[in-house]
Amino acid sequence: MAFFKDFKAFLMKGDIVALATAVIIGGAFNKIVGSLVKDVIMPVIGVLMGGKNVNNLFFSLDGGEYDTVEAAVEAGGAIMTYGNFLQAVIDFIIIGFVIYWLLKGYEKTKKKEEAKPAAPKGPTQEELLIEIRDELRKK
Repeated sequence: MAFFKDFKAFLMKGDIVALATAVIIGGAFNKIVGSLVKDVIMPVIGVLMGGKNVNNLFFSLDGGEYDTVEAAVEAGGAIMTYGNFLQAVIDFIIIGFVIYWLLKGYEKTKKKEEAKPAAPKGPTQEELLIEIRDELRKK
């Protein structure tokens, strides 16, 4: 029973819960960026490349000539699909860019919290006793 109690305490630590939340949000964010790259950016790049589908960029390693990636796979040809790699690199750059700006904004909020002036300190115990003594002497 002690194992389960320790395991539950481990799982309920704030760091673990925050990490789990970050992983879930990161997965959803990855889908958004993937869609942005695949559905918005890559078609524009394809038009700039003369109407080619970027995902269909490949070269044959076995010397065969294939019209599409699907045709090469169906024929069992050895191909290198550098279009998919290009898409993954663009995904990485966009994710890195967004994370950079999120962390930059987070650091600004931390600096504002640190920059708040400290509350003025009240008098020390000795200062209060001296003030009381001085008031008693006046009487």
